[in-house]
Amino acid sequence: MLRRRTLQAGLAAISALLLPRRRGASAAQGPAPDFTFPSIDGGVLNTADWRGKPVLVVNTASLCGFTPQLEGLQALHEEFGPKGLVVLATPSDDFAQELDDAEKVKEFCTLQYGITLPMSDIIHVTRGDLHPFYAWLRKDHGYAPAWNFYKVLLGPDGQVVQTWPATVKPQSDTIRQAFTPYLSA
Repeated sequence: MLRRRTLQAGLAAISALLLPRRRGASAAQGPAPDFTFPSIDGGVLNTADWRGKPVLVVNTASLCGFTPQLEGLQALHEEFGPKGLVVLATPSDDFAQELDDAEKVKEFCTLQYGITLPMSDIIHVTRGDLHPFYAWLRKDHGYAPAWNFYKVLLGPDGQVVQTWPATVKPQSDTIRQAFTPYLSA
């Protein structure tokens, strides 16, 4: 019996690490805070401007094995952006796989992947002076990216709907099914 419980606890721990996390916004949570990101194009990206829309936030890196997912992120932006989906890339060097500066990141992403989706300047997502959005995810939701290309879906109210690890591709059915109910016709 003890062996079975130990095995069940171990399987539950492994599942928690590997499976996507679902988080539903509740009335008790109240409204989510607004966040600003320094734009890679200059200026500021403000989540308040996207209220009422689903927002897929992805921490990216130009030199990562998952970097080809930028193509899928751009495809989501092009296909579902007109229906309300916002795809926000947040480059980070927290896993030592990003280029030296924002100008090089922008050039790389534009030339290699034709990126036109909103993109922040290079920010911290797991260590150092955390960007306030990622600090909020950690503090209020117990979530921090374990690698590049972790995905966080915010609902129209700004609350976390679901998260996915880097291994889940942007155009996967699980991600599409999560944001589709929030799109306009």
